[in-house]
Amino acid sequence: MRRRRQRFAGSAVFITGASSGIGAALALEFAREGADVVLAARRRDRLESLAAEIEAMGCRAVVAPCDVTREGDLERAAAAGRAAFGKLDVVVANAGFGVTGLLERLSLDDYRRQLETNVFGVLRTIYATLEDLKKSRGRLVVIGSVSGHVAVAGSSAYSMSKFAVRGLAASLGHELAEHGASVTLISPGFVESEIRQVDNRGVRRAEKPAPRIPAVLVMATPTAARKIVSAVARRRREVVITGFGKAAVLLQRHLPGLLAEIIRRFAIKGRREPR
Repeated sequence: MRRRRQRFAGSAVFITGASSGIGAALALEFAREGADVVLAARRRDRLESLAAEIEAMGCRAVVAPCDVTREGDLERAAAAGRAAFGKLDVVVANAGFGVTGLLERLSLDDYRRQLETNVFGVLRTIYATLEDLKKSRGRLVVIGSVSGHVAVAGSSAYSMSKFAVRGLAASLGHELAEHGASVTLISPGFVESEIRQVDNRGVRRAEKPAPRIPAVLVMATPTAARKIVSAVARRRREVVITGFGKAAVLLQRHLPGLLAEIIRRFAIKGRREPR
Protein backbone atom coordinates (compact mmCIF):
# COMPACT_ATOMS: atom_id res chain seq x y z
CA MET A 1 0.00 0.00 0.00
CA ARG A 2 1.30 3.44 -0.91
CA ARG A 3 2.47 5.45 2.08
CA ARG A 4 0.75 8.78 2.71
CA ARG A 5 2.91 11.82 2.02
CA GLN A 6 4.12 13.55 5.19
CA ARG A 7 2.91 17.14 4.95
CA PHE A 8 5.61 18.64 7.19
CA ALA A 9 8.62 16.56 6.16
CA GLY A 10 11.76 18.65 6.58
CA SER A 11 9.97 21.34 8.58
CA ALA A 12 10.98 22.64 12.01
CA VAL A 13 8.11 23.28 14.42
CA PHE A 14 8.34 25.36 17.62
CA ILE A 15 5.65 24.67 20.25
CA THR A 16 5.11 26.40 23.59
CA GLY A 17 3.20 24.62 26.34
CA ALA A 18 4.46 21.35 24.85
CA SER A 19 4.60 19.38 28.09
CA SER A 20 0.93 18.34 28.19
CA GLY A 21 -2.50 18.53 26.58
CA ILE A 22 -2.88 19.97 23.12
CA GLY A 23 0.78 21.06 23.00
CA ALA A 24 2.15 17.56 23.60
CA ALA A 25 -0.36 16.01 21.20
CA LEU A 26 0.59 18.53 18.52
CA ALA A 27 4.28 17.73 18.96
CA LEU A 28 3.57 14.05 18.31
CA GLU A 29 1.25 14.77 15.38
CA PHE A 30 3.72 17.11 13.67
CA ALA A 31 6.40 14.45 14.14
CA ARG A 32 4.12 11.87 12.48
CA GLU A 33 3.92 14.32 9.59
CA GLY A 34 7.72 14.36 9.35
CA ALA A 35 8.60 17.50 11.29
CA ASP A 36 11.43 18.10 13.74
CA VAL A 37 10.12 19.75 16.89
CA VAL A 38 11.29 22.29 19.47
CA LEU A 39 9.56 21.50 22.77
CA ALA A 40 9.18 24.58 24.97
CA ALA A 41 7.53 24.44 28.41
CA ARG A 42 8.38 24.63 32.12
CA ARG A 43 8.46 20.91 33.00
CA ARG A 44 11.76 19.51 31.72
CA ASP A 45 11.04 15.92 32.75
CA ARG A 46 7.90 15.79 30.64
CA LEU A 47 9.66 17.42 27.71
CA GLU A 48 12.47 14.88 27.84
CA SER A 49 10.01 11.99 27.88
CA LEU A 50 8.14 13.48 24.91
CA ALA A 51 11.40 14.09 23.05
CA ALA A 52 12.35 10.44 23.45
CA GLU A 53 8.99 9.42 21.99
CA ILE A 54 9.47 11.73 19.01
CA GLU A 55 13.01 10.52 18.37
CA ALA A 56 11.76 6.93 18.42
CA MET A 57 9.52 7.94 15.52
CA GLY A 58 12.59 8.96 13.51
CA CYS A 59 12.34 12.74 13.98
CA ARG A 60 14.50 15.12 15.97
CA ALA A 61 13.40 16.98 19.09
CA VAL A 62 14.98 19.81 21.05
CA VAL A 63 14.09 20.22 24.73
CA ALA A 64 13.92 23.93 25.56
CA PRO A 65 12.67 24.56 29.12
CA CYS A 66 11.15 28.02 29.32
CA ASP A 67 8.47 30.13 30.95
CA VAL A 68 6.54 32.36 28.54
CA THR A 69 6.13 34.99 31.27
CA ARG A 70 9.89 35.36 31.80
CA GLU A 71 11.88 37.80 29.69
CA GLY A 72 14.54 36.13 27.54
CA ASP A 73 13.29 32.56 27.92
CA LEU A 74 11.58 32.40 24.54
CA GLU A 75 14.51 34.00 22.75
CA ARG A 76 16.80 31.32 24.20
CA ALA A 77 14.35 28.54 23.29
CA ALA A 78 14.00 29.80 19.73
CA ALA A 79 17.78 30.13 19.43
CA ALA A 80 18.18 26.50 20.53
CA GLY A 81 15.77 25.38 17.81
CA ARG A 82 17.48 27.56 15.22
CA ALA A 83 20.88 26.14 16.18
CA ALA A 84 19.62 22.56 15.89
CA PHE A 85 17.50 22.82 12.74
CA GLY A 86 18.74 25.97 11.00
CA LYS A 87 15.24 27.41 10.72
CA LEU A 88 11.74 27.57 12.18
CA ASP A 89 8.87 26.95 9.77
CA VAL A 90 5.90 26.62 12.13
CA VAL A 91 5.41 28.39 15.45
CA VAL A 92 2.62 27.28 17.77
CA ALA A 93 1.76 29.74 20.57
CA ASN A 94 -0.04 27.28 22.81
CA ALA A 95 1.04 27.93 26.40
CA GLY A 96 -1.78 29.10 28.63
CA PHE A 97 -4.04 28.43 31.59
CA GLY A 98 -7.40 29.63 32.88
CA VAL A 99 -8.20 31.99 35.75
CA THR A 100 -11.77 31.34 36.82
CA GLY A 101 -14.27 32.93 39.19
CA LEU A 102 -16.71 35.81 39.46
CA LEU A 103 -15.22 39.28 39.02
CA GLU A 104 -16.08 40.31 42.58
CA ARG A 105 -13.97 37.42 43.90
CA LEU A 106 -10.99 38.10 41.67
CA SER A 107 -8.32 40.75 42.10
CA LEU A 108 -6.49 42.89 39.57
CA ASP A 109 -3.50 40.63 40.11
CA ASP A 110 -5.59 37.65 38.98
CA TYR A 111 -6.38 39.44 35.73
CA ARG A 112 -2.77 40.55 35.27
CA ARG A 113 -1.56 36.98 35.81
CA GLN A 114 -4.03 35.69 33.24
CA LEU A 115 -3.07 38.22 30.60
CA GLU A 116 0.65 37.84 31.30
CA THR A 117 0.56 34.21 30.23
CA ASN A 118 -2.27 34.03 27.71
CA VAL A 119 -1.68 37.31 25.90
CA PHE A 120 1.82 38.60 26.57
CA GLY A 121 3.16 35.03 26.48
CA VAL A 122 1.77 34.76 22.95
CA LEU A 123 3.33 38.11 22.04
CA ARG A 124 6.72 37.06 23.44
CA THR A 125 6.53 33.87 21.39
CA ILE A 126 5.80 35.85 18.24
CA TYR A 127 8.52 38.45 18.82
CA ALA A 128 11.08 35.68 19.41
CA THR A 129 10.25 33.94 16.11
CA LEU A 130 8.86 36.64 13.81
CA GLU A 131 11.92 36.93 11.58
CA ASP A 132 12.07 33.15 11.24
CA LEU A 133 8.47 33.06 10.00
CA LYS A 134 9.11 35.84 7.49
CA LYS A 135 12.24 34.13 6.22
CA SER A 136 10.62 30.71 5.85
CA ARG A 137 7.26 32.05 4.64
CA GLY A 138 6.06 30.01 7.55
CA ARG A 139 2.97 29.39 9.61
CA LEU A 140 2.03 31.00 12.92
CA VAL A 141 -0.53 29.07 14.97
CA VAL A 142 -2.31 30.79 17.85
CA ILE A 143 -4.28 28.59 20.24
CA GLY A 144 -7.34 30.56 21.25
CA SER A 145 -10.61 29.14 22.56
CA VAL A 146 -14.35 29.08 21.98
CA SER A 147 -14.23 31.30 25.11
CA GLY A 148 -12.75 33.91 22.78
CA HIS A 149 -16.14 33.98 21.05
CA VAL A 150 -18.57 33.12 23.84
CA ALA A 151 -18.25 34.34 27.43
CA VAL A 152 -20.14 33.01 30.45
CA ALA A 153 -20.31 34.01 34.11
CA GLY A 154 -17.11 33.20 35.97
CA SER A 155 -14.93 33.23 32.87
CA SER A 156 -14.23 36.96 32.43
CA ALA A 157 -10.44 36.74 32.89
CA TYR A 158 -9.99 33.75 30.59
CA SER A 159 -12.42 35.08 27.97
CA MET A 160 -10.68 38.48 27.99
CA SER A 161 -7.39 36.78 27.19
CA LYS A 162 -8.84 34.67 24.39
CA PHE A 163 -10.83 37.55 22.86
CA ALA A 164 -7.52 39.47 22.83
CA VAL A 165 -5.53 36.81 20.99
CA ARG A 166 -8.35 36.42 18.48
CA GLY A 167 -7.93 40.09 17.60
CA LEU A 168 -4.16 39.70 17.52
CA ALA A 169 -4.36 36.73 15.14
CA ALA A 170 -6.74 38.57 12.80
CA SER A 171 -4.49 41.62 12.60
CA LEU A 172 -1.27 39.64 12.20
CA GLY A 173 -2.85 37.61 9.41
CA HIS A 174 -2.89 40.80 7.31
CA GLU A 175 0.58 41.92 8.42
CA LEU A 176 2.31 38.63 7.66
CA ALA A 177 0.52 37.97 4.36
CA GLU A 178 2.87 40.33 2.52
CA HIS A 179 5.77 38.14 3.65
CA GLY A 180 4.11 34.94 2.45
CA ALA A 181 3.50 33.76 6.03
CA SER A 182 0.11 32.71 7.37
CA VAL A 183 -1.68 32.89 10.72
CA THR A 184 -4.09 30.19 11.86
CA LEU A 185 -6.25 30.77 14.92
CA ILE A 186 -7.41 27.58 16.61
CA SER A 187 -10.50 27.92 18.81
CA PRO A 188 -10.99 24.65 20.71
CA GLY A 189 -14.13 23.77 22.57
CA PHE A 190 -13.91 21.05 25.22
CA VAL A 191 -10.73 19.05 24.61
CA GLU A 192 -9.01 16.66 27.03
CA SER A 193 -6.35 18.58 28.96
CA GLU A 194 -5.07 19.43 32.44
CA ILE A 195 -6.57 22.93 32.44
CA ARG A 196 -9.29 21.95 34.93
CA GLN A 197 -6.57 20.83 37.36
CA VAL A 198 -4.74 24.18 37.30
CA ASP A 199 -5.59 26.86 39.86
CA ASN A 200 -5.74 30.62 39.38
CA ARG A 201 -2.02 30.94 40.02
CA GLY A 202 -1.13 28.49 37.28
CA VAL A 203 -0.29 25.70 39.73
CA ARG A 204 -1.43 22.18 38.87
CA ARG A 205 -3.31 20.48 41.69
CA ALA A 206 -2.95 16.74 42.19
CA GLU A 207 -6.60 16.07 42.83
CA LYS A 208 -8.72 15.70 39.73
CA PRO A 209 -11.83 17.91 39.82
CA ALA A 210 -15.23 16.30 39.51
CA PRO A 211 -16.29 16.42 35.87
CA ARG A 212 -19.02 18.95 35.05
CA ILE A 213 -18.82 18.49 31.30
CA PRO A 214 -20.62 15.53 29.70
CA ALA A 215 -18.01 13.17 28.25
CA VAL A 216 -19.79 13.18 24.90
CA LEU A 217 -18.87 16.86 24.47
CA VAL A 218 -15.13 16.37 25.15
CA MET A 219 -12.83 15.62 22.21
CA ALA A 220 -9.81 13.35 22.65
CA THR A 221 -6.55 15.31 22.47
CA PRO A 222 -5.02 13.25 19.60
CA THR A 223 -8.16 13.83 17.53
CA ALA A 224 -7.96 17.57 18.15
CA ALA A 225 -4.26 17.55 17.23
CA ARG A 226 -4.96 15.86 13.88
CA LYS A 227 -7.60 18.46 13.04
CA ILE A 228 -5.28 21.30 14.03
CA VAL A 229 -2.33 20.02 11.99
CA SER A 230 -4.60 19.58 8.98
CA ALA A 231 -5.80 23.18 9.34
CA VAL A 232 -2.22 24.45 9.63
CA ALA A 233 -1.18 22.46 6.54
CA ARG A 234 -3.95 24.17 4.56
CA ARG A 235 -3.12 27.58 6.08
CA ARG A 236 -6.68 28.03 7.30
CA ARG A 237 -7.46 31.42 8.87
CA GLU A 238 -9.46 30.03 11.80
CA VAL A 239 -10.75 26.63 12.81
CA VAL A 240 -13.16 25.89 15.65
CA ILE A 241 -12.55 22.47 17.17
CA THR A 242 -15.40 20.20 18.40
CA GLY A 243 -18.99 20.10 17.19
CA PHE A 244 -20.29 21.71 20.37
CA GLY A 245 -17.78 24.54 19.97
CA LYS A 246 -18.84 25.12 16.36
CA ALA A 247 -22.50 25.27 17.38
CA ALA A 248 -21.78 27.79 20.15
CA VAL A 249 -19.76 30.05 17.84
CA LEU A 250 -22.41 29.81 15.13
CA LEU A 251 -25.11 30.89 17.58
CA GLN A 252 -22.96 33.74 18.88
CA ARG A 253 -22.42 35.04 15.35
CA HIS A 254 -25.97 34.74 14.06
CA LEU A 255 -28.31 34.48 17.09
CA PRO A 256 -26.48 36.09 20.03
CA GLY A 257 -29.70 36.91 21.88
CA LEU A 258 -30.84 33.30 21.76
CA LEU A 259 -27.45 32.08 22.98
CA ALA A 260 -27.51 34.58 25.87
CA GLU A 261 -30.96 33.34 26.85
CA ILE A 262 -29.78 29.71 26.77
CA ILE A 263 -26.72 30.54 28.91
CA ARG A 264 -28.84 32.34 31.52
CA ARG A 265 -31.78 29.93 31.54
CA PHE A 266 -29.55 26.92 32.09
CA ALA A 267 -27.16 28.82 34.41
CA ILE A 268 -24.12 27.89 32.34
CA LYS A 269 -21.01 29.09 34.16
CA GLY A 270 -17.27 28.80 34.00
CA ARG A 271 -15.50 25.92 35.70
CA ARG A 272 -14.63 25.94 39.39
CA GLU A 273 -11.08 26.56 40.51
CA PRO A 274 -9.41 23.35 41.79
CA ARG A 275 -8.25 23.48 45.38
